[in-house]
Amino acid sequence: MKLAVVILAAGQGKRMKSDLPKVLQPLAGHPLLGHVVSRARALGPASLHVVYGHGGEQVRAAFPDAGIAWALQAEQLGTGHAVMQAMPNVADDELVLVLYGDVPLIRAETLRQLIDAAGPKAMSLLTVLLADASGYGRIVRNGRGVIQKIVEQKDATKAQLRIREGNSGIIAVPAKLLKKWLGKLKNSNAQREYYLTDVIAMAVKDKIKVTPIVAPTVAEVLGVNDKVQLAELEALHRAERARDLMLAGATLADPARIDVRAQVSVGRDVFIDANVLLEGRVTLGDRVRIGPNVVLRDVVIGDDCVIHPNSVLEQSELGAGCLIGPYARVRPGSKLGRGVHVGNFVELKKTVVGDGSKANHLTYLGDAVVGQGVNIGAGTITCNYDGVNKSTTTIEDGAFIGSGNMLVAPVRIGRDATTGAGSTITKEAPDGRLTLTRAKQMTIEGWKRPQKSDKEKSK
Repeated sequence: MKLAVVILAAGQGKRMKSDLPKVLQPLAGHPLLGHVVSRARALGPASLHVVYGHGGEQVRAAFPDAGIAWALQAEQLGTGHAVMQAMPNVADDELVLVLYGDVPLIRAETLRQLIDAAGPKAMSLLTVLLADASGYGRIVRNGRGVIQKIVEQKDATKAQLRIREGNSGIIAVPAKLLKKWLGKLKNSNAQREYYLTDVIAMAVKDKIKVTPIVAPTVAEVLGVNDKVQLAELEALHRAERARDLMLAGATLADPARIDVRAQVSVGRDVFIDANVLLEGRVTLGDRVRIGPNVVLRDVVIGDDCVIHPNSVLEQSELGAGCLIGPYARVRPGSKLGRGVHVGNFVELKKTVVGDGSKANHLTYLGDAVVGQGVNIGAGTITCNYDGVNKSTTTIEDGAFIGSGNMLVAPVRIGRDATTGAGSTITKEAPDGRLTLTRAKQMTIEGWKRPQKSDKEKSK
């Protein structure tokens, strides 16, 4: 059967105390709903439906190109009513998987198991074993362990409240049967809502096989209702991603102090120190070492690179054996060759640096093309912006740039050229020659430093 995924995302989330709709609250830098959409897409569904309500246009605007079929739930009348809104766009021969926009940690592997247990005449549901099932609907089984129905907390008897198996709300069910059962739902319950869970009892009555799948971990089915729960899920997500990195072969100085918000690929013998943030897509080659307090965002880092503490790298590519930092910033559009050194308080922006070149101290290189074997002296700046236009500085192979240089773009520094310390270079520096601009040093005889008056000294 083709798969149709329906994600329920219409809740207001009043306990969040936020103007941002609940499903747009951030987890690991992405909206809660974004995590669920990603998990759903991993299943390769034929269609993906999101039922939205509170903050609707804001929710839709957050996913402009996601290929989602949107269904509006104008009134919040329960989970059964929410699913009804999506069903007109679901074909009868599809299998419907119902997910929740505020349950972000569900694993694709668990969902595949749930899907495999359902079929044209069978449905499945995900349950969870809890030490305290307060707030969850209870799974009611008969003496043979067969599921009979789900009872919501407010409608449960004292005996049913002692049941530890809770309902996650996640089900896989044939669309044709689901449409029939949804049409029979009634709201004769404590909350006067149309419960999706009532279809379980209907399935049992119709002699449709109902297969329960117990979630491997509680974390997979946890939802978010307030900022405390959001923080708890953030911690669980961090721990999960740290575990994934370690299983991939990375050594983490402290798994509790790494924040992985990226799709990460790691080579062999990678070491990552404490308080590192990874975002976007990050590729780390063999034997890469990442120091503490480093931010990596959308970067490719070659073998044997060392990123020293407190450096920030984004949307850039590093060749093998580069040394970066401490306190370096590599901004978007930069590409470094092999063995490049970018030292403390050096900033690169949209700059290409050739093999073996070095800028070790207090330098800004923006919109520059630097050749191989170049040495950039401390305090050098490429003056690339005139207030309107960005211009390029080209530094050829083997050049030596003296300390405190201002290279006013557009300008070319020739092959094996040298520029003197303290120079402002506005014209081409020829190959193999020394170029400098330096005013004549003078000493002013008879000059005295201004002195404070007695009155000023007393202040």
